[in-house]
Amino acid sequence: MWRRLRVLVKKEFLQLFRDIPIVLILIWGFTGAIYVAGHAIDIEVNHYPIAVYDLDNSESSREFLARLKPPQFKIVRYLEDDGQIAQTLDKGQASLVVVIPPGFARDVSAHSFVGGGTSAGQAQLQVISDGTQSRTAMLAIAYIAMIVADFNTDLVHMLHGDMTVGLPASTLPQVNLRTRVAFNPNIDSAWFTSLLEMFNMITIVSMLLTAAALVREKLYNTLDQLMVTPTNPAELFLAKIVPALCVTLTLSMVSLFAVVHLIFDTPVRGNLVLFYLVSALYSFSVASLGMFIAVFARNIAQAMLILFMLLLPMLFLSGALTPPESMSPMMSYASLLSPMRYYMDFGYQVIFKGNGIAYVWPDVLGIVVFGACFFALSLARFKKMLA
Repeated sequence: MWRRLRVLVKKEFLQLFRDIPIVLILIWGFTGAIYVAGHAIDIEVNHYPIAVYDLDNSESSREFLARLKPPQFKIVRYLEDDGQIAQTLDKGQASLVVVIPPGFARDVSAHSFVGGGTSAGQAQLQVISDGTQSRTAMLAIAYIAMIVADFNTDLVHMLHGDMTVGLPASTLPQVNLRTRVAFNPNIDSAWFTSLLEMFNMITIVSMLLTAAALVREKLYNTLDQLMVTPTNPAELFLAKIVPALCVTLTLSMVSLFAVVHLIFDTPVRGNLVLFYLVSALYSFSVASLGMFIAVFARNIAQAMLILFMLLLPMLFLSGALTPPESMSPMMSYASLLSPMRYYMDFGYQVIFKGNGIAYVWPDVLGIVVFGACFFALSLARFKKMLA
């Protein structure tokens, strides 16, 4: 058995490395694509373009607007009338408009606070946001709220805090918020997006290489020739999976250290032996899914369509974009059918948190069960097809 398997694996490696376009795609997928994802996908508020409609044009309004500065915000335009607000947002010239009404300085000098409410005598301002990119828009509004809170605090100190009892600002009750972010203290989105893209590439390449290898045998009519040899279907399937597994693990290792860690300075805190052992199991699992696709597909184009039809729901249900706890109950249960959910959770726990097997064994179990089921299903379907 091992001799036959070794010969079949050697054949698969030779066919793979002779396909130059596939080799180039693999190299790009685990290097350039991850680099682009880490730099291009950024949900943070960074030089967020804002427009200003200042109807007060006073020292107080200018002092407040001076706080809307880089790196969070960038004032790109000053508006002159109401009609320009909708026009600016519609054309995408700015993603947020800050409107300061007349009398802003008067209300501030009357010992008032700045806010968005309607209380009498309270200094008002309005923020109009383009909510097309909802997550970034919410972050931008939260930053504006923090700037308003800081501005109010400075007003209290400047006006000696004699709001009710004439006490100095230093003696007024205050809440001191000290935020501590674990594992990613600078909230660097490149850490997350680069690692997410690497996990995606492991999934796509493992499925694609095995599916394409089996479909190629069907297209070239060499499958019947293989089956008249002493090779059995299980050995044939393993021979298709092993090269994909080896290539994926090798390239992911290069990607992790040469791109994710070296370029983006993403920390690698966990046990790498554990990570790559489980990555091998995951690669086997999704490669078995690729074999299942190839059994039904008639050509490579059809296999690709089925693959991407399954890949997008797997990604959306993985918890990478939305935590399963935040999904509806039905979608949360459906996410248990996505192998990416187990691998994403495992990968982030090991790489970012440094957790060991005691914490990640449920994810490992899910990966093993998923791989065993699809390997058995694809093998049974293949035998039925040959019968």
